Amino acid sequence: MDIDAPGTIAAPAVPGFEGHGAAPRAPGNGAVALGVLVATALVLLAQAASGSGSRLVLLLVFLPALLAGLGTVAQTVAVSVWVTGVVVVHSALYPPSDPAARLGMLLGVVAAEAAVIGLCARRVRRERQLFRMRQSAVALQRQLLRPLPVRTAELDLFGLYRPVEEDTLVGGDLYDVAETPHGTRVLIGDVQGKGLGAIGTGFAVLSAFREAAFREAELTAVADALEAAVERHNAYAVQSGELERFVTATVLCVRRGGGVRAVDCGHLAPCLVRADGRVEPVALPGGVPLGLAALVGQPRAVGCFGLPEGGVLVLLTDGITEAQDAFGAFYPAERGLAELAGVPAAELPGALEGRARRWSGGRSRDDVTVLVLCRAP
Repeated sequence: MDIDAPGTIAAPAVPGFEGHGAAPRAPGNGAVALGVLVATALVLLAQAASGSGSRLVLLLVFLPALLAGLGTVAQTVAVSVWVTGVVVVHSALYPPSDPAARLGMLLGVVAAEAAVIGLCARRVRRERQLFRMRQSAVALQRQLLRPLPVRTAELDLFGLYRPVEEDTLVGGDLYDVAETPHGTRVLIGDVQGKGLGAIGTGFAVLSAFREAAFREAELTAVADALEAAVERHNAYAVQSGELERFVTATVLCVRRGGGVRAVDCGHLAPCLVRADGRVEPVALPGGVPLGLAALVGQPRAVGCFGLPEGGVLVLLTDGITEAQDAFGAFYPAERGLAELAGVPAAELPGALEGRARRWSGGRSRDDVTVLVLCRAP
């Protein structure tokens, strides 16, 4: 935790995730002092030019009010004391004709500055509370989603994760990577809906994957374990009065030499970008989303393909493919990948997300996850 100035805390950055900015920093003491002195000089010059009958000096009361929204409590108190002192000295040098008016003016200034200090203290307390909540969200995110990039014996994996509501840090998309004795296994998925219910379903899927990826030799058995986890979570949700949810997902296993086995659970097809720039959607045996297998009653099937040298495998969620322009047209992800064929794998997730965001005019309708897999050197 980095404390940059009293009352202002910078949020910790989380490697591998996008959209995690630091909290706004308070202006430095030197900048505040210089600004207050310049403003005081300008107001006093205007006061002198307008004559002693005017009360332009009271404009200085707005300085602490402006600082209360950005600065620390100590800075606001110091500026309030300075402004009150300037007003008192000016009132002593150029007293109003009515002593009661002078007393009322001074009491008004003191009351206004006290109120400003109270508001600043309240703002700082709320910022600290929000920071603690953000820390909790970051800790939750670290448990849910692995920071990227990840290197295993079989592959290098780069990626980007951006929830539609960036301040929440955690959304309905999910992914994980497990280096197991069976090879490197990768999961990407998208939970139906949003909110805490979706996060709970996603956590159930991730927990099941982290166990089954090591325990099960067959990839279909891993998918079955995820299916069972969603069914159990839905049963618990119904008992709690919540909605049942399904999860679209793709489970992959990459072995040495670039052999890839994959099980599709109703998710977007992976895209293979070859070294020559060609983009090929990978055709996998179709499957229903996790949580709906009981409605079909058919076993899940495994698709096999190769990850060639110099090529990359791109896994997406519909935050990319459902980005719409002003006319309602969806972003053409395959064409976008073809145009980005020469971009290094580490930069490809950000470049693709940036193009989709520009396509939609900066409007985000869903969480965005982009994973890029390439064979380890």
